[in-house]
Amino acid sequence: MTEYPTSQEGPQPVASGGGTDEAGHGKAPLAAVEAVRTHAPGPGAEPGGGPGGLPRPRGVAPADLPAGADPGRDLAIARDGGARARDTGAARNAAADGAQGLPARDTAGGPAGAPDGSGPGSPHPAGGDRHGGGSGIPAGGGAGDTAARREGDRLRFVGAATRRIARGIDLDEIVLGLCRATVPTFSDAILVYLRDPLPVGDERPLGPVVLRLRRTDRLRPIDDLTDAASGGTIGPDPAGAAGATGELDFSQLPLVGPQGDLPAAELCEIRSGGALAEVLRGVRPVFGSSAAAKAALPELLGSEHPLPRGNRAVLAPLRGRRRVIGAAVFLRSPERPAFEQNDLLVAAQLATHTALGIDKAVLYGREAYIADELQRTMLPDSLPQPTGVRLASRYLPAAETARVGGDWYDAIPLPGSRVALVVGDVMGHSMTSAAIMGQLRTTAQTLAQLDLPPAEVLHHLDEQAQRLGSDRMATCLYAVYDPVSHRITIANAGHPPPVLLHLGGRAEVLRVPPGAPIGVGGVDFEAVELDAPAGATLLLYTDGLVESRLRDVWTGIEQLRERLATTAQLTGLDHPPPLEALCDDVLDMLGPGDRDDDIALLAARFDGIAPSDVAYWFLDPEETAPGRARRFARRALARWGLEELQDSLELLVSEVVTNAVRYAERPVTLRLLRTDVLRCEVGDDSPQLPRQRRARDTDEGGRGLFLVNRMARRWGATRLSSGKVVWFELSLPAVPEGR
Repeated sequence: MTEYPTSQEGPQPVASGGGTDEAGHGKAPLAAVEAVRTHAPGPGAEPGGGPGGLPRPRGVAPADLPAGADPGRDLAIARDGGARARDTGAARNAAADGAQGLPARDTAGGPAGAPDGSGPGSPHPAGGDRHGGGSGIPAGGGAGDTAARREGDRLRFVGAATRRIARGIDLDEIVLGLCRATVPTFSDAILVYLRDPLPVGDERPLGPVVLRLRRTDRLRPIDDLTDAASGGTIGPDPAGAAGATGELDFSQLPLVGPQGDLPAAELCEIRSGGALAEVLRGVRPVFGSSAAAKAALPELLGSEHPLPRGNRAVLAPLRGRRRVIGAAVFLRSPERPAFEQNDLLVAAQLATHTALGIDKAVLYGREAYIADELQRTMLPDSLPQPTGVRLASRYLPAAETARVGGDWYDAIPLPGSRVALVVGDVMGHSMTSAAIMGQLRTTAQTLAQLDLPPAEVLHHLDEQAQRLGSDRMATCLYAVYDPVSHRITIANAGHPPPVLLHLGGRAEVLRVPPGAPIGVGGVDFEAVELDAPAGATLLLYTDGLVESRLRDVWTGIEQLRERLATTAQLTGLDHPPPLEALCDDVLDMLGPGDRDDDIALLAARFDGIAPSDVAYWFLDPEETAPGRARRFARRALARWGLEELQDSLELLVSEVVTNAVRYAERPVTLRLLRTDVLRCEVGDDSPQLPRQRRARDTDEGGRGLFLVNRMARRWGATRLSSGKVVWFELSLPAVPEGR
């Protein structure tokens, strides 16, 4: 072990004249850059030019090391109250030793970087010269103290590095933490390979195992740090520096290209029984100079790349809980002391923490994906576009770590151009809450298709919640809007009351009986019928919008009412605000501490259908009913100027009314609606729904619905509590240009 910081926590002072770039790396002052180029210390620099008195890699600025990357300096500050600059002669000795690949000496003749002359990575005993001579008696303490300090430095580095790795919650953050923790403190460059795709949990890959280069990191050249400060030049290139002005020689750093890049292979397929497979199976890190690594590294990095000489590379397998998920390669330049045996233990610790963190990140990503998909499928993909009403919605989870919840909303088209508006909230933010919400939403859709009254729908939902469990509680608000009568019927089960924004800008909280939550059992629900004027906007929401730890629910409802009124005044009193912008503005009222629960929001703009666009008749169930229906339809088309649809409408009305009269016992209803389409609705008291069938050549009947299906734009049949309604739609003729 050669270089370890005493701490990775917090930034360390930077020499005067330097700075930091946007990535957080320190930028060296020009004096320090010049000192590195001439192998001599700049003003205030330590001899040897590197942490612990060791020579720095060529072409790297001293201030490019991250915070806490100079263990010799940190130890000197901790023990002596601050490091002192060495004299010029000691600096020249350090530079000369660095050129020979030996540790730099301090004024006492021992390795620099520690107060007693022994650095964390020095292989020589304290008190001896760089050739191992001398008395062997340490100048500042025994050899055991020096070894203990080095072990302490090693443990502090491992602790700080693992803490940085553990901070990541997703895959990229964990890999980035490994790279930033090890470069340049532990190595000069790192390459991280991960399996592609990464296995999740107990999954067993079927195809061959492939490693993909996920991330690389390296020491940055001095040119990257000083071009901005010096205009791209730093003076004449002194003797001994590599390359011309503005250029540095990276050839001495193993596996680093001429421009400072890491040209390693992007993909690597692990061959069964190959050298790389054997190293990964062994789990333990190995030196690049070992026989196993010499055969494995070309397979991983590519055969065209040269291998580093000596113990300047470490290949560390990344093993998760059950299998190897990748590999990390640590590299050091020739100007830096090679890896030691204890460095393999450090690499093993870093690889283990990284692999376990990646395992957890992959599992977390899978859980987050499942949660997102579950929540997405539980809520409607898109809202319908019923006649006479416009809709908009929003959903926000409680937090990024709790993406599922029990809030839901829905809009269900009903017979007679009506629409059911539903919003509910199941207790909790778990998968169970989302599953119960899905069941209640499905039940509500089924009950709505039966055209049950709102109070009856809540009663059946209450029974369903009790069947799901004794502790299954939920609130729900169910409303039915009729665009023809401009009325809305609302029933509430313990839910916050809706807010109605009128066209003139007045916002009011509707007085709806609160009722008991769904799941209590044995409670009657009450419905109220209110006016729904054209141009008004009804806002349905869950309690997450108005209630938090900082405010109670009624304070939040009053703030919501005031926010709606303010928004309407800003957009003008003669026209309502746009629905989508209104929803966004409502959500903007939430402050930093107002997000304790998930939020479902449903906004409905009531346009209604004008009485002049509606025609309604009652027909007795007699044989003359089809003829009367055709006459009524002709009169309505003439009043609306739609004579072009006369033949088609008469034929289809005759077929549908004939089927209704055949089974009805009470008067049959006929209604025509003119909106963006022409809609015809025929209702009777028979619950049996018609089914289209193919008539045989000898059959006298059975072709009516076949004609409806071929000629109508859309058609359908809906069962009601008092019978059924059969409806169809015809497209309006195109309006000629100029009219």
